[in-house]
Amino acid sequence: MTTLVTGATGLVGSHVARLLVARGDRVRALVRPTARVEDLDALGVELAHGNMLDRESVRRSLRDVQRMFHVAGLTSLRASADTLCAANVEGTRIVLEEALRAGVARVVYTSSVAAIGPAPRGSTADERQPFSASRYRLPYIDSKREAERIASSLAARGLPVVMVNPAHVFGTGDHGRSSTELVRRFLRGQITAYVDGALNIVDADDVARGHLLADERGTVGERYILGNRNFTLDRLFADLGRLSGVEPPALKLPLPVAEAFARAAELAPGRPPVTVNEVRAASLWWSFRSTKAKRELGWRPAHHEDTLQTTIDWYREREPERLKPAGSRQPLPLRAAGFGMRVASGVAGRLVP
Repeated sequence: MTTLVTGATGLVGSHVARLLVARGDRVRALVRPTARVEDLDALGVELAHGNMLDRESVRRSLRDVQRMFHVAGLTSLRASADTLCAANVEGTRIVLEEALRAGVARVVYTSSVAAIGPAPRGSTADERQPFSASRYRLPYIDSKREAERIASSLAARGLPVVMVNPAHVFGTGDHGRSSTELVRRFLRGQITAYVDGALNIVDADDVARGHLLADERGTVGERYILGNRNFTLDRLFADLGRLSGVEPPALKLPLPVAEAFARAAELAPGRPPVTVNEVRAASLWWSFRSTKAKRELGWRPAHHEDTLQTTIDWYREREPERLKPAGSRQPLPLRAAGFGMRVASGVAGRLVP
């Protein structure tokens, strides 16, 4: 059985390709000519050079393919709306239309919890939540929602596609520094302040296993959230600090203040340390339930603390000289500011009836 994987050089796609090889599939990867392919070569993956926006190269890569995993996409909150639309919407349209044309027997499409939208603050969401996240004006969310709509419409036209919606992915192998960049910046002491928000963290290995289970057991046209532990940012940074020995950021800012700082950073010369879109996304409640995937696919993620430790260790091994050593603390002015903010918040809480 020949199985095509798009995005096989990325964090999730590389894990999917490895598990498919272990399953015994003959794996082909659609890769750009400039892509880093050493790991795929080591696995014996066949390379099909092309681009998911180039319909002819996609069509060539699908010759004699029985199964396809469309994992490729762009996750950057800094990318423009046009760039995100090209990668996530038009790329998905081309790849899935060509899969339908080629008569592929099974397709697994990697969507995102962004296509579902964040949960109401303090709660969790599942696949049934009505989409209302367009109000946040975040192009990444809108692009993933539109791409999923395209996948659903092609399922109605006969494409045997199953959709999976990973949460925020940690783990090893993020050479492109996508979703695990949060851990890297934490270990480098570059996160000096944060806002009140929540993230569901899941391991790349578990997400890859969820892809294969969706291929084997998923219902065509359905979507499955692949998530694990829901963290408030307070708890996530505390756990990363405990496991790494690097002190968490001390300063928790109200959203309007954080947005104002980010807006000023965007206007300054050079690459801003944070953008308004990143602040807005971080302030949302990305908290989810994976009950459906567990019930229908038999999916069971590993312990969440193992995922945090594995990600920390991977960066420690790769960048030992660039990361803060265990025992590192936040600068004194930030610790003092954080203490002042907590005291003020406590006083305000006692004054408000």
